[in-house]
Amino acid sequence: MGKKRRLNKKQQQDIASHRIRRLFTLVQRRALDGDLTLADRYVHLARKLSMKYLVPIPPEYKHCFCKHCYRYLLPGVTGRVRLQKGKLVWYCFHCHSFSRMPLHGKTTKKAK
Repeated sequence: MGKKRRLNKKQQQDIASHRIRRLFTLVQRRALDGDLTLADRYVHLARKLSMKYLVPIPPEYKHCFCKHCYRYLLPGVTGRVRLQKGKLVWYCFHCHSFSRMPLHGKTTKKAK
């Protein structure tokens, strides 16, 4: 019987990163088709992969789910998006929580 070959940590992280991106494309497709329970499951799986292999979720997908209940946020269906004082505010219809994200980078005040 042959010896099993293990992947090194970098290879595992690369594979996990690809799978996370693939899961989020499937999340978007399922949510637009109306299957929100499967979309929520895919978000759950992507988060588990991210935590297990210490791979960050890509920035373009970070705002796609609620940071409190981890449900997929589809504007108008599962969440609401508003602009308030230079911030993007996401409201989750499931857990009734807010997530705020600045629209621009850090603003620096000029010294007088």
